[in-house]
Amino acid sequence: MYNFLTKWGKIIAGSKSRFATLVIWILVIGILTFFWPQVNKEETASTNLLPADAMSVEAGKIMDEQFPNNTGVPLLLVWYRDGGLTEADYQAVKSLYKQLRQDPLAQQVSVPDFGETPVKVLKQSASKDGEALTTPVFFEKSSSTETLQKSLDSLKDNVIDITTDQPFTGKLTGDSLHVRFTGPAGIQTDATELFSQADITLLIATVILVLILLIVLYRSPILAVVPLISVGIAYGLISPLLGFMANQGWIEVDAQAISIMTVLLFGAGTDYCLFLISRYRDELQLETNKYTALHNAIGHSGGAIMMSCLTTVIGLFTLSLAQYASYDRFAVPFGLAIFIMGIAVLTLLPSILSMLGRIAFFPFIPRTEKMAQELEEKKGKPVRHPKTRSRFSKSVGRLVTEKPWRIIIICTVFLGALALVVPKISFSYGVLDSFPEDMPSREGFTIITGHYPPGTIAPVQVIVDTEGKDVSLQDKLDSLDITESVTTPRIGKVNTDYQVYEMTLAIDPYSLDAVDQIPEIKATVTEILENARIDNANDNVWIGGETATLYDTEEVTSQDQNLIIPVVLIIIAALLLAYLRSIVAMIYLLLTVVLSYLSALGLGWLVIHYGFDAPAMQGLIPLYAFVFLVALGEDYNIFMISSIWKNRKHMLMKEAISEGVGQTSGVISSAGLILAGTFSVLAVLPLQVLVQFGTVTAIGVLLDTFIVRPLLVPSITTVLGRFAFWPGSFWNGDG
Repeated sequence: MYNFLTKWGKIIAGSKSRFATLVIWILVIGILTFFWPQVNKEETASTNLLPADAMSVEAGKIMDEQFPNNTGVPLLLVWYRDGGLTEADYQAVKSLYKQLRQDPLAQQVSVPDFGETPVKVLKQSASKDGEALTTPVFFEKSSSTETLQKSLDSLKDNVIDITTDQPFTGKLTGDSLHVRFTGPAGIQTDATELFSQADITLLIATVILVLILLIVLYRSPILAVVPLISVGIAYGLISPLLGFMANQGWIEVDAQAISIMTVLLFGAGTDYCLFLISRYRDELQLETNKYTALHNAIGHSGGAIMMSCLTTVIGLFTLSLAQYASYDRFAVPFGLAIFIMGIAVLTLLPSILSMLGRIAFFPFIPRTEKMAQELEEKKGKPVRHPKTRSRFSKSVGRLVTEKPWRIIIICTVFLGALALVVPKISFSYGVLDSFPEDMPSREGFTIITGHYPPGTIAPVQVIVDTEGKDVSLQDKLDSLDITESVTTPRIGKVNTDYQVYEMTLAIDPYSLDAVDQIPEIKATVTEILENARIDNANDNVWIGGETATLYDTEEVTSQDQNLIIPVVLIIIAALLLAYLRSIVAMIYLLLTVVLSYLSALGLGWLVIHYGFDAPAMQGLIPLYAFVFLVALGEDYNIFMISSIWKNRKHMLMKEAISEGVGQTSGVISSAGLILAGTFSVLAVLPLQVLVQFGTVTAIGVLLDTFIVRPLLVPSITTVLGRFAFWPGSFWNGDG
């Protein structure tokens, strides 16, 4: 492998070929950018995340077929005044709806005839305390987000003109009138606006953070820019590739996936760049010729980089096995991004480094001893050059080989204690829970839930196929403890055997208690159908609505976790076994990374719950974090273990471990800080699911970088001795 990679380095980073490599990259990017769209132009607006056979999805299809609702997509206007709505407020509602009748908004389908409704009747639709009123406006189902936003902007202007006030701004306090847009149309436009603002913020914050960290860690302005240039050029190729695939319908990408992909690319991409750059710096202190040093660096680090990249790519691609679309949409963008970045590190980056040579490390330019002596004689004073190993790295290397059992016990107890927190984590699957509390549509939702019966905002739809039998569910459903009210059944328009009942729950329909009741509701209805002697009664019942969607989301994501987690472990185990040729090493490397993941999840929950005051962790976080932390965590282990394996060929076991830890500590610590830093940048985004994902992943990377990789893994390797290499190199040398 070393000889092959060294020859490869000569091909793409030789004195004559280095410019050709860079030109080829730029030409390919230019051509693809001209003919193919950028990925952010192909983001899907679809919110259908569940598989077609999910019960709530099937219920939605039956509702469309048997109980069609042609009113369109609802926008809910929430009118609120602390202390009670006034006569003037109701007159404002009447004036607005009279205007909407006369001069409809773009894509407006219908509005209630509130313009001609007496104030006394309007008051009956208000909340019991008289402080809130909810009124709808319906839009075409095919309306684009852009069109909806323009209509909502016009509607907002109309409300301001009529009320001669600013009811859309300010906190929901005081006795002034407040108006908020919520419902499907309001949430859709708010979410789009959040992401449109967040993408630029995320990119700028990520680039600035990585640049600052690189300058602080390596104290070289030129070197700090080199990885960013490499990542930026790689993104120039990734974006049109993903854009083309999305345009052809091969994949679906959403704003959330692209945001995280950007962070991953800068974090992991910079890490891979540093793996090669650090080795290049070491080789420049041994080799006078910068080209030979670069070729040797590629030969020594290329295998670990390729293996690390392959591990991460395959790990990320396992997300394509998921049924839940939010997971599946991550697989190709993330996997392709890391794959292209790996190619860039072994082609584009060497060409840039060969052009810059030693000057890339200015002012701490690496030189051979002979070059340094000649320069000192010429200048008449010592010259500055980088140290290959710090005192801290050396001390860590000695510590893990001299007191391995003490390190193992302390690390295991600390990480194990954090892992024990995991069963205590509360999870949430609500969409609005992920948005900022001051987002207008969430504020509107909060007003509704605070002033109307809890279940009003999201009734549960109970659909049955009676097969012509005489079946009545209303009394039984109404008698359930969680029921506020049940409507009389509506009969299917296409097939009269179908009936639908709408249940208004007496509890928050988005709460875990409500979600847990979905199986009970279905079991109750199934029992009634069985008593009516309907065959396969369970298959004739469907529960729809937001609560049922949350239940299906929890079920489907749990199934995805149960499938993907073992698959990821098996795949990475196979890759480690193929690369290290050691069953023992494969086992303890996997176990340590899993322990690191569990401890990160536990500590992440403590930070999220007590630090961020969040009542629950988003239910998607565990699988996201697992795939990222296990795949990326093995990168660092592979890089360090590769160094130990190579040292073992000409050193005693403990010396090889000490040297391996010392040689890799600096670059891996730097890479870990940068990767954790980039994931922490997700905290600038307004979505809680991304903030929490960034928090857990950053914590996991730091635990892996500063505890698992430098302390726990080499300590275990020391204790196992030559058995750590079994069976690949078991008989090489003494222990």
